[in-house]
Amino acid sequence: MKNFYIILMFAIIGLSVNAQTAYITNSGTNTVSVINVATNTIVTTITVGFEPEGVCVSPDGSKVYVARYGYNEVNVINTATNTVSASITVGSYPTSICVSPDGSKVYVTNSGSPSSVTEINTMTNAVSATINIGSGPFGVAVSPDGSKLYVVNTGSWSVNVMNTITNTVLDTIAVDADPYGVVVSNDGSKVYVACSGVKKVDVINTTTDSVSATIAVGNSPRGISISPDGSKLYVTNGGDNSVSVINTTTNTVTATITVGSNPYGVSVSPDGSKVYVVNNSANTVSVISTATNTVTATVAVGASPRGYGNFISTHLQPNGIASISMELTGIEVYPNPASDNIIIESPQHAIIDIFNIQGQFIKTLATNSNKTNIDVSAFPTGVYFVKVKTGNGIAVKKFVKE
Repeated sequence: MKNFYIILMFAIIGLSVNAQTAYITNSGTNTVSVINVATNTIVTTITVGFEPEGVCVSPDGSKVYVARYGYNEVNVINTATNTVSASITVGSYPTSICVSPDGSKVYVTNSGSPSSVTEINTMTNAVSATINIGSGPFGVAVSPDGSKLYVVNTGSWSVNVMNTITNTVLDTIAVDADPYGVVVSNDGSKVYVACSGVKKVDVINTTTDSVSATIAVGNSPRGISISPDGSKLYVTNGGDNSVSVINTTTNTVTATITVGSNPYGVSVSPDGSKVYVVNNSANTVSVISTATNTVTATVAVGASPRGYGNFISTHLQPNGIASISMELTGIEVYPNPASDNIIIESPQHAIIDIFNIQGQFIKTLATNSNKTNIDVSAFPTGVYFVKVKTGNGIAVKKFVKE
């Protein structure tokens, strides 16, 4: 039995060591370009429906969801085969899309009339709810615990806060002009909104549901993404072909990086080492090194790429598997056995993945705390594995749920 656990541990490590693929929606050619993150080369091009725009990868990397603005539909891509496995009819003019942390739900903003959010059950690929929302919804993001959804309304300059259990609007927060992109901090305490009309990022305090700060950035900010450790924001400025790098502790811009023409979407790799920027007018993706804040590669993709959403996957392509880092030390998981909660100790910020004994993905989260408390009370009784990944390596620990 011990040998079985060891084999399974290394199988889990091998399946999800590094982000390997980026999925770029090309609205002009009705395709998705798949980029190998290790080599910055195009692996394949997937034909989807008319005008793909928003895109998001499931937490386990097995699926990619594409919002097709021109056809009121969401395509589901199987990342193992890079083919469209399902198509789901949603509301009018779907724009942005996100997946719940547990992978059970997908949320799509429909910017047409009536303005709404579509909730999709990922097990059945069926619409489970449609919620009317503010005018012209665009960006959408879910809280780390999955309890709240934040919907940016470009037409009414507001953010709706939704309860994901009841699918009701809890609050409406006024923000600055022409809001587009949105992202939630790793601890759920803040929401960042890119406001294109005023060259600002609004910072929302989620305790008070009010704007607590504004950060001046470049011209026409649209896309926004946060680093895995939560310390930096990356904002695309479509009006001056740049990306603003923001320190989230001080709410100040620490660097401005020139990229391609008319940047739209942006995503940070799960290890935090690279930022991928989709240049809509240049038909390219700029790759930024976060260590130097410089563009280290440019990848040609399809016409009019958009890439709104989290488009980087942990799915491995067979021709680009990254090497496994050295085994980490100083990682502890306790109590063990556990009934309600486990605590994970890590010497630095980490990405944490939990798998069951069959190697099936259960949960993922990012943490910048030395001690992370995870509720496992709803987990079925059995053996689980915790994979902890930092910039220095990977550790896999076993725990038993009583």
